[in-house]
Amino acid sequence: MLLLPFADKQPQIDPSVFLAQGTVISGDVTIGADTSVWYNTVIRGDIAPTRIGARVSIQDNSTLHQSPDKPLIIEDEVTIGHNAVLHSCIVRKGALIGMGAIVLDGAEIGEEAMVAAGALVPPGMKVPPRTLVIGSPAKVKRAVSEADLLELRRIRQSYVDKGKTYRQLELSPLPRD
Repeated sequence: MLLLPFADKQPQIDPSVFLAQGTVISGDVTIGADTSVWYNTVIRGDIAPTRIGARVSIQDNSTLHQSPDKPLIIEDEVTIGHNAVLHSCIVRKGALIGMGAIVLDGAEIGEEAMVAAGALVPPGMKVPPRTLVIGSPAKVKRAVSEADLLELRRIRQSYVDKGKTYRQLELSPLPRD
């Protein structure tokens, strides 16, 4: 992993965070407790702040960045799937961003909303809480069901637990020949 200052800003990362190898974090980035950032993810805070809450999972190969004067805000308990791109947007508590989804400047993903894999959320789109959006450009497909919410919570907790396990493995690496 690589943590880089940019200008006068340094990443601020809670000690409980798991940062996988290959992760690059630079500049004005804050990451909350029990968050996991997986392999080859890039999080930049070199243009505007990036704020990431607690118990967030940012999965492999994701890219998080912003435009001038437009921060990227990810609230608590968000799950971000593999290869997602988030750019100067707001993702509210408990939301899920699917694998390969792109969320662009000024978009806001509501609490416990779901962005389907491969969806493109265009600039400025407001995704209502507890809705599923799909497609390119993203359109509301349906309400998020109670079963969906249970699955979101299961996935989220599995990544919190997995991050803790990986942190322990990192602290006690396997013996090498």
